[in-house]
Amino acid sequence: MRNSIPLGRRAARALALSLTALLGVGALAGCGSEIRDSGSHRIAGGASTGIYYSYGGALAEHLRDTGFDIAVDETGGSVDNLLRVGRGEAILGFAQADAAADAVAGVGAFDEPLPVAGVARVYDEYVQVVVPADSPATEIPDLAGLRVSVGEANSGVTVIADRVLRAAGVEQGDFVSVDLSILDSAEALSRGEIDAFFWVGGIPTPGIKVLSKTTPLRMLPIRPETVEKVNPGHAGVYRLSDFPLGIYGTDAAVETMTVPNYLITSTDAPERLVYEMTQTLFESRTEIAQSVPAAALLDRRQAIFTSPLPLHAGAAEYYVQSRG
Repeated sequence: MRNSIPLGRRAARALALSLTALLGVGALAGCGSEIRDSGSHRIAGGASTGIYYSYGGALAEHLRDTGFDIAVDETGGSVDNLLRVGRGEAILGFAQADAAADAVAGVGAFDEPLPVAGVARVYDEYVQVVVPADSPATEIPDLAGLRVSVGEANSGVTVIADRVLRAAGVEQGDFVSVDLSILDSAEALSRGEIDAFFWVGGIPTPGIKVLSKTTPLRMLPIRPETVEKVNPGHAGVYRLSDFPLGIYGTDAAVETMTVPNYLITSTDAPERLVYEMTQTLFESRTEIAQSVPAAALLDRRQAIFTSPLPLHAGAAEYYVQSRG
């Protein structure tokens, strides 16, 4: 029968539960020195001129301030990061939601499912299709016959570029495909060696911002019908958005596609270690945002939504403990 426990027993049980919770939190916090002394760790970043790398570097700096031996690595991007985390070569990494969906399903660039989990949804990334301001190309289908960088091998950029091009009716043989990093793409465009390049990242992306200082740029739009064709079969992670006016000196807003970006870890990573790293991620958010504007978009209410990746138990514990 409801509320049939005597007051004394209810109070005693409530006290016991409270003490259990406090002891649990105390145990989690008390192992901090042991966790920090557990060895050196790596964060799988991305290209040195991209936001993954700068975000990872800033986070690593704050983690070192709390006692961790950790550094960021330059990588090929989402696919490479997922592979590194899945193999245990990195404790943390950044990855796009679509690449992460492929990783846990063992499809696309992944021969088998990877043991990866979500730490936080950190920000949404923009698909950026960059051309010189005087380019004759005004739509994605206009890239047929042109020299186009579709991103570095083993990057999430290549995954999205292929999906967008196919959805817009541009097949692999219709254009000259080049696999370049964001830095190499920007340099090649400035020299006239390519006609366009794809990039997927937060805005402004440092490498493109630098390029825009010397080379007037435009962004090609990604139309709603293209996004609708891309989404089926890919966990519905893509959304339509407007590319902000004035970014990179552009004088018009254009439609484009966005994809959530996750901070990931291995499912086997120690719960307490992930708890403390998640805590540092949020506690250092304001300071990191001073050099990495995308960090300001980190929102505790949205961070838990890392589907189709499971949320790591250590991260989940942080969100529970930090409520209110």
